[in-house]
Amino acid sequence: MAQFQADLVMKTRISRIFLEFVENEKTGGLVLVFGTLVSIAVANSALGSHYTQFWHYCLDLSLPGLVMKHTIADWVNDGLMTVFFLLVGLEIEREFYKGELSGIKNALLPVIAALGGMLVPALIHFSLNGGAPTQSGFGIPMATDIAFSLGALSLLGKRVPVSLKVILTALAIIDDLGSVLVIAFFYVRDFSFPSLMCALGIFFGLVMLNRLKVNNIPVYLIAGTIMWVFMLKSGVHATIAGVLLAFAIPFRTGDRFSPSYKIQRFLDKPVPLIILPIFVLANTGIVFSSGWYLNLIDHNTLGIFAGLVLGKPVGIASFSLVSVRTGLCRLPKDLAWRHMVGLGILGGIGFTMSIFITNLAFIDIRLVQNSKVAILAASLVASITGVLVLFGKGRAIPSKRRDRRSHLKCFMW
Repeated sequence: MAQFQADLVMKTRISRIFLEFVENEKTGGLVLVFGTLVSIAVANSALGSHYTQFWHYCLDLSLPGLVMKHTIADWVNDGLMTVFFLLVGLEIEREFYKGELSGIKNALLPVIAALGGMLVPALIHFSLNGGAPTQSGFGIPMATDIAFSLGALSLLGKRVPVSLKVILTALAIIDDLGSVLVIAFFYVRDFSFPSLMCALGIFFGLVMLNRLKVNNIPVYLIAGTIMWVFMLKSGVHATIAGVLLAFAIPFRTGDRFSPSYKIQRFLDKPVPLIILPIFVLANTGIVFSSGWYLNLIDHNTLGIFAGLVLGKPVGIASFSLVSVRTGLCRLPKDLAWRHMVGLGILGGIGFTMSIFITNLAFIDIRLVQNSKVAILAASLVASITGVLVLFGKGRAIPSKRRDRRSHLKCFMW
């Protein structure tokens, strides 16, 4: 009985953490929309040149044996976004230990759905750009933005089951992990093997401290900062250090006394409400010059748009269908396949991670600008379409009725 009560308390606490996380992401999504509109408006106003120059102003950091010269935008993308990736890593860790991904049956559906949602968009972009200078943009349509997708889903309120929000959250988190791996393996510049070994050496040292039951948070944060410096010098994107640090920080039982819990709770509001809006302001200042729309029909922008708007729902829904039909995993009882199709459409909201990967994929300013326009357009179409689909068919099918339905009719609307 005591064990049952303890398990119930833990599940209640986890559910509360999940709901708080969703609330923060929803609020963050609204802030990001506002920040994007402000950034675009200022960039196309009389202050546009000053706004652009500000983000490209060079800030030097000189320490003994270390000189780093970066623009303000680079410090945001390489520095502040490392904190974002730290939070992402902590969320992934929590989901796999205690959350919705803690069991194989719970994890398989969003894992397989996320895999389809990454592979199909990447293949669509590569099929249009393979062999061209723009083929490095294949990673752009692979990402799903947690804040915007949850924000769009929240507009539907109780018209959608809670399990759909859980699957979308888990899918987006796994998607982020996939994006991190893509960044680590495919977007490396000026590679330095010694620096990478130093960064990994610090990571393994932190893992050993974790194993030795060391819970001193400042030790992990200081060592993590040094790891970030070596990762920056290695050519592997510095933000990867944030994810590695998250996996090294002790999770223990995941209660309020664990270092992982404390850091995550500390970052839960600053990241979506401060760091991501600054990232948006620094990276969405798109200037719409005369005839800008003529550049939106090239293979790169079409690949991004089609990958997000078509590739995401096709990949997510088809991979989910095959996995359920083969008995590999199961669909929650309060969901119908139309929910998964709507979820797949919302998965096409790329935004934060897509813009981040765009900055890594291309150097040409024109390609970067056009790619960002394609991302914004696709995200807008995906959010509106996804909400309309789920609004029209959003109510869950009662389990008794659903059990009588044939799986052969699962895609009938």
